Amino acid sequence: MTTALSVNAIDLHYGAAQALKNVTIECRPGRITAVLGRNGVGKSSTLRAITGINQISAGAIVFGQDTLKKLPPYRRARLGLGYVPQGREIFPLLTVRENLETGYAGLPRGERNIPDYIFELFPVLKTMLSRRGGDLSGGQQQQLAIGRALVTRPKVLVLDEPTEGIQPSIIKDIGRALQFLRDEKGMTILLVEQYLDFCREIADDIYVMDRGEIRHSGPASDLDLPDVRRHLMV
Repeated sequence: MTTALSVNAIDLHYGAAQALKNVTIECRPGRITAVLGRNGVGKSSTLRAITGINQISAGAIVFGQDTLKKLPPYRRARLGLGYVPQGREIFPLLTVRENLETGYAGLPRGERNIPDYIFELFPVLKTMLSRRGGDLSGGQQQQLAIGRALVTRPKVLVLDEPTEGIQPSIIKDIGRALQFLRDEKGMTILLVEQYLDFCREIADDIYVMDRGEIRHSGPASDLDLPDVRRHLMV
């Protein structure tokens, strides 16, 4: 079975502290894979390892035909890895248009444009192109962060808790957008989440983490299993 992104038995340390132990995740092409778990179990560390923000101490990460090894984040982005960080991290003093245009950095000159489908997914961005990013609501900033990642033409889109602190109506918009990207664009999506209903609705495959390790993997329907829910209870 082909994979778009393979995380193979990786370890990650912060100094002497081990954050990830033998983590393996397979993201299959054109599917939404969700990584779930309580706070502090290693979910965001997994994404930081995949995107190159933190270097792994063992194992391998394979993206398509490329083993990422110690590639820096910008090289991974150029290969087609799009990242929407936790907390959005948009540029508050830049306009919405300028925020989107920061996605041009790794693109050839001929591709430096904002795809129309981004505004179809998130119409509010088109109406606010001249507004500063910091003036947007939290939900609008999350839409902007996703749009910025999409400008880079990712093959795999990685999102860290896209529903965190977002109003329900925009959570639905984000869910529909991710389903569109999977179903109509054939995009592979990996997201870290704590919102079970959101994952149950849109995810194809799930991984459940606890204490830096993968404790369960399977279809999204497994979220209803008692043993899986036990790892997710606060």
